[in-house]
Amino acid sequence: MATLPQLIEEDIREIDGALNDLLAKSEATSSLVIDKGGFLITQCGDTRRFDTTTLGALAAAMYAATQGIASLVSEANFSSVYQQGENFSLLVHNVDEHCLLVVIFRAQISVGAVKYYAITTISQVAQQLQTAQARSPEEGLDLSVLNIADTADLFRNKNA
Repeated sequence: MATLPQLIEEDIREIDGALNDLLAKSEATSSLVIDKGGFLITQCGDTRRFDTTTLGALAAAMYAATQGIASLVSEANFSSVYQQGENFSLLVHNVDEHCLLVVIFRAQISVGAVKYYAITTISQVAQQLQTAQARSPEEGLDLSVLNIADTADLFRNKNA
């Protein structure tokens, strides 16, 4: 099974830069990168008003369900899911085999504009994930098997 590459501070800084650029250009409210299991990797923008942990889990589940629908209509996949609300809308877009981009934006903003700017962000995030993978091709994380009650194995000193 493919695993999320180990990300270092530089990777997160680059991804956050791409997310902040997306927010500035699209005027979106918040952007998140989550793994396909729904775990939050990083977030930018005004995230205080949203429960981003739960949002990430639900967005990943919604995307997975959409992939099931794609197969029912003889599509290899659908690359994105759009939810329109009265106040906020949500775009979930595939980044690569590991991650999804989630963009939360005011309902008055055109989804077309958000998608237009998201394409560059998706490319930048995917490139940074490839860089991380190339740095340590044998190292990776499967966040779905992480025991959040006991993270000692994940955060142990490798020299000990």
